Amino acid sequence: MLLVCGTAPLKTLPLTEGDARLDGDLLRIGSAEVPCTQGTAALVSAACKTLEYLDQPPPRVLLAGDDGSGKGSRQLYERLIADLPRLAPRVLLLHYMLPIMGLMRRVSESASKAPRRPFMIADAAAMYAAKAAGIAREFDLFTPDLSELAFLADPQATHPAYVSRHLFEWDSSRIPEMVAAAYASGSAARTLVVKGATDHIAQDGRILDTLSEPDVPALEAIGGTGDTISGMVGALVHAGYGEVTAARIAVRANRTAGLYAGATPATRIRQVIEALPRVFADHLDEWARQAQVERAERSAS
Repeated sequence: MLLVCGTAPLKTLPLTEGDARLDGDLLRIGSAEVPCTQGTAALVSAACKTLEYLDQPPPRVLLAGDDGSGKGSRQLYERLIADLPRLAPRVLLLHYMLPIMGLMRRVSESASKAPRRPFMIADAAAMYAAKAAGIAREFDLFTPDLSELAFLADPQATHPAYVSRHLFEWDSSRIPEMVAAAYASGSAARTLVVKGATDHIAQDGRILDTLSEPDVPALEAIGGTGDTISGMVGALVHAGYGEVTAARIAVRANRTAGLYAGATPATRIRQVIEALPRVFADHLDEWARQAQVERAERSAS
């Protein structure tokens, strides 16, 4: 099971659990309907399309409305703490959840009580909580963007609002420096997928790959295009791809989907997601073979 957990900015949405299905502009989870705009809904939608193409079961989703009060986030934490050993997902993907360090530590402890500890992925606020709680190394994969990487790289910051250096001091040319700092301070998961104009994939402190083609600048202006990468990575790992291969495929698929969708700043994330099956049909086998060759070459060097 791929289990995705996150919140949506909908005050009236109760804690909802169910298999997810993308239906036009709507994401259906049990009896709930959530617009596929950005955030966790975009992440889950990309995972749905990826798993559907791979003939895999749909993602299981725990979703709660949270208007910033933290009520929905606490419900999510408590459900995970109580039920993770029983649910025993193969992959656990945590997304928008109010960073509550003590509860995140208990979620990680609960994951260890499952028959087999899930492959743990965190993005967005869940990633903040894991870093601030001092348990980043208990996670297998983080998917930060540049500003989130600056937070991971600052050993003193407990929240992105308190990064010691102004974010504008960082630019993409300094990503290798920030990646090294994040690993040095124990604030990175084993694998990092740094999303941006050039995507970086790092593992155990070493940058393994950078990808910048196809270059579709309009993707930077479309909300949710980072969330879709996280959803695809989770789906591909669940389907059996190694995490580095999954990361390479996800960032390439995201860029190519933008190209296929003819992305402009006015494009909606749903249009990018809808292009994914055609992208996979055209390229997935080729990309998977390339990744195997690159992995063999790396092992031999």
